[in-house]
Amino acid sequence: MQDALVVRSETHIAAPPAAVFALLTDPDKILRWMGTQAEVEPKTDGLYLLNVTGKRVARGTFREVVPVHRLAYSFGWEHDDEVPPGSSLVEIDLIERPDGTLLRVTHTGLPNVEQCEGHSKGWNHYIGRLAEVAAGRNPGPDPWDSSAAAT
Repeated sequence: MQDALVVRSETHIAAPPAAVFALLTDPDKILRWMGTQAEVEPKTDGLYLLNVTGKRVARGTFREVVPVHRLAYSFGWEHDDEVPPGSSLVEIDLIERPDGTLLRVTHTGLPNVEQCEGHSKGWNHYIGRLAEVAAGRNPGPDPWDSSAAAT
């Protein structure tokens, strides 16, 4: 069943779509909730590069950018044969609601159920941190950041 290899997540964010979009596309704002280094060019064919944990680097290319409404980018991990750079697709839709934004993430192209489960766990972790930042709160240090453990 192919649908089993799709990661889906919907989360209410207590901020307008423009604020959430900025947290997803501005490198300095991304680092407030995820990663240790970010280089993003949010335009068609632009680079998506994020050192997520200090040791795991995600790389891809933006496929679609509709400011404040939608992002789609290829995704994968450097030095990973199972999910190499650009091998999967992340689609993020931001739907305006009276009390904020419905953030809808769809991640397709992952090779197996184990990878889907792992990526689902990762999305849940980081979307929770994104929601905290969007609401004006500090999510605290990321427990998955291996570079923080070294200090």
